[in-house]
Amino acid sequence: MKTGIFSSSKITTFVQLNPIFVHNHLYKKIVEDALFEDLGMGDITTNSIFDASQIAKGTFRAKSAGVIAGLEVLETVYAFFDGDVSVELLVNNGGLVSNQQIVAEVEGPVTTLLSGERVILNILQHMSGIATSTRELVRLLDDPTIAVVDTRKTLPALRGLQKYAVTCGGGKNHRFRLDDGAMIKDNHIKAAGSITKAVEQIRAKAGHMVSIEVETESKAQVLEAVEAGADVIMLDNRSPQEVRELTSIIPDHITVEVSGGINPTNIAAYRGCGADIISVGWITHSVKALDISFNLNN
Repeated sequence: MKTGIFSSSKITTFVQLNPIFVHNHLYKKIVEDALFEDLGMGDITTNSIFDASQIAKGTFRAKSAGVIAGLEVLETVYAFFDGDVSVELLVNNGGLVSNQQIVAEVEGPVTTLLSGERVILNILQHMSGIATSTRELVRLLDDPTIAVVDTRKTLPALRGLQKYAVTCGGGKNHRFRLDDGAMIKDNHIKAAGSITKAVEQIRAKAGHMVSIEVETESKAQVLEAVEAGADVIMLDNRSPQEVRELTSIIPDHITVEVSGGINPTNIAAYRGCGADIISVGWITHSVKALDISFNLNN
């Protein structure tokens, strides 16, 4: 029987992003592309009304309760403009905020504050929405033995920030890219001829540090994955009762992931089911943004 005790040593397939790497590398590239997309040849409205010598103060405020993520985007955006902007963050990434709570206060050239507003809000609201949804799933599951993780179902070019937001909400990251670990899915099984053949091919060619996950759709496939020596077995689109039954035939040394159709209305039913991981795709690809506003002070 599975003990259901979650151990970090059992999730070597799952990658945790380093916040420093995210800040120093991912933000800069994404923000540069976003500003190029938004600014074009320049902000006609703002640059026609103001000049860079005019200084203003502004406030970022949460318009609904949630979890904040992506605060580094403020300084990253402002760094692309001429003129210094002072930024005072009043919460941390992963911090809970209430409706109307001030998140950050800024002061600098009004041209910079207004021209960078939309890119900052787009990223900050999206990442905070992901963190908020992740925190809610963790809260509803209420089971520290099971990790809530993301998937590769992310928006193009935004994966790094989206996965970082998941960690701000108390979740963990599944593989980041195709080279993080081997995952044998239904089409791989069809093309290879069987789970056993697919696992054998990967074992023969991949390095000894590579973990192998197998996506299963039946009890027979679970048993075959166990016999083939899978490191992780995914139980796809299984009810909580089915998960409990299937985990009883999976040895303790194999990590069990549950995926498919799990949402806030049913995740609590998986509490204590014996799985180690619950993966959820919608928390990155179709999550609702957290409402955040920016206003200049009077």
